[in-house]
Amino acid sequence: MQKGRKIAEEKPKKVKAIEVETPKTISKLLADMSRTGFQGKNLAKVVEVLEHMIKDKDTTILLGYAGSLSTTGQWKIINWLIENRFIDILVPTGANISEDIVDAMGYGYWQGGHLVDNEKLFREGFNRYYDVYGKESDYLEMTELIAEFILTLDEDYKYSSREFLYLFGKWLGKKKIRSIVAVAAENGVPIFSPAIADSPYGDAALIAKSKGFSLTIDAIKDYIEFMNLGERVKNTGVIYIGGGVPKDFIQLFAVTGDLLYRDREIPNRKDGLKRNSTNETYYPHRYAVQITTDSPQWGGLSGCTFEEAVSWGKEDPTGRFIQCYCDATIALPIVAHALAERIKSRRTGTNFSDLFR
Repeated sequence: MQKGRKIAEEKPKKVKAIEVETPKTISKLLADMSRTGFQGKNLAKVVEVLEHMIKDKDTTILLGYAGSLSTTGQWKIINWLIENRFIDILVPTGANISEDIVDAMGYGYWQGGHLVDNEKLFREGFNRYYDVYGKESDYLEMTELIAEFILTLDEDYKYSSREFLYLFGKWLGKKKIRSIVAVAAENGVPIFSPAIADSPYGDAALIAKSKGFSLTIDAIKDYIEFMNLGERVKNTGVIYIGGGVPKDFIQLFAVTGDLLYRDREIPNRKDGLKRNSTNETYYPHRYAVQITTDSPQWGGLSGCTFEEAVSWGKEDPTGRFIQCYCDATIALPIVAHALAERIKSRRTGTNFSDLFR
């Protein structure tokens, strides 16, 4: 296994105060922040690790995109990452790949406040996402659009979420609705959404059912298809925007894919680790980055540190990993613009095109 460098084991460096200068690029500001402390330093390290990850030609990159961030204007950043092939596999919540469609359809969301008369918002037809408002009528129209697509499918076929979302992305692309799933389909990036029913997709399936159509998305088929991809990668890097189901699903890619095989080893993989107590083989992620506001001390997966994940075999103990405890709406735009300044060419990425035939 190729050896990396633990972020936590860096040699001490003297803190260097930031000089206010103009002009200064975002990338240069982050470089200056890397010589400071706390989460400013960690945000700078996020970009450093991502740059290494993206430039490592043997690494397949998986992105977990949790919560309801598309309503806050973050979804086009995800499109940019896909278009530049800075990610190879996307694992989002259903909310993040449906609520962006409202914007892509030409509607949108509105800035508001969290100190507001919520009963009045309800009466006037608005839903509140902390300090962002969305019209229920727009939300329902988006859900009806998904239902319209569902009615074009084969009722007798059991779809994985990846199959379903690819077909939906192609369908949206023909309608010139360039949402995340449409851009992913266009660029050959598979999307797995393991909790897809907990979103407008589940609501759309109810609408389709009311019209006599039963949609089946098979969660186990989804999991098997996802784990089968382990045969086709050399090593992996992971990016987590938030935590939740997307983080857990991707973390499992490192530790349970071997269960598909009788000898508990993934074919074509040479970087496996063994425990002394079982015959399982683990393929820990070589790079790992997380931007989250969840704390580790409550014991939940969302805030779990990568150091803790080493005990599970999910992260490479000699790899490069960093977590920044920060609101994603602050960190993600800064990180994306820094990467745009540092990496000028489109990445080739892992080729999963045969999945879409």
